[in-house]
Amino acid sequence: MAELLLDTDIRIWVFLPIVVITFLIGIIRHYVTILLSSEKKSELRQIADSHALIRSRMLRENGRYIPKQGFLMRKSYFNEEDKGFFKTQKREAVAKNPMTDPSMMSDMVKGNVTNVVPMIIVGTWINWAFSGFLTTKVPFPLTLRFKPMLQRGVELVSLDASWVSSASWYFLNVFGLRSMYTLILGQDNAADQTKAMQEQLSGAGMVAPPDPSKAFKAEWEALEICSHQWALEGIEEEVTAGIIPPETIYIKNKFS
Repeated sequence: MAELLLDTDIRIWVFLPIVVITFLIGIIRHYVTILLSSEKKSELRQIADSHALIRSRMLRENGRYIPKQGFLMRKSYFNEEDKGFFKTQKREAVAKNPMTDPSMMSDMVKGNVTNVVPMIIVGTWINWAFSGFLTTKVPFPLTLRFKPMLQRGVELVSLDASWVSSASWYFLNVFGLRSMYTLILGQDNAADQTKAMQEQLSGAGMVAPPDPSKAFKAEWEALEICSHQWALEGIEEEVTAGIIPPETIYIKNKFS
């Protein structure tokens, strides 16, 4: 099979423009999503419940770094039979139906408008404007199973599967620029098409919130079987003897 050589003009007028267009579309989608997104209000009770579960989990994970008396006091606050937090607090699960909640329906429509529609429109335009171009070649051999994924719009049976067409190069950029978006826009950005597609495919907006009572019961059972194992026993003697550097004693003072 003869080796192909790409014209340098393809890099200037096809390869780089697709990268720039995809990147700018992601930036625009991020700010449009911010403008269209509605403020989600959280109830004070839900925030307090979530913080209580986090504190209980941290007690189970890091309880060995505090004295036994402090561990038992915190455990009693959560698990005491008469006055424990997980025993006295009763919650009812209120599942919102997205078909009857206008705010959830509007959020779903906005998500489709800002994520799916631009990708389809730009992908169709790039497939039309740069149809039939080969943009690059992956630096490792691939099997013929990758031809439909990497060579959209180029129907050549004899072509090596390592070559990438213009349409496929666009979709690779859509899902491959997430690191650049994270670097420029931050971790929780709306330009990350991968995260948006995962939320839509998994139906994140359709899942009902968890039952707080079941979460309290599960955390109570996990904390009930958790016992205290003092991890800093004899640390003063070890620091004095020079076995442990003095900075380590800060751990004990912090968690005492």
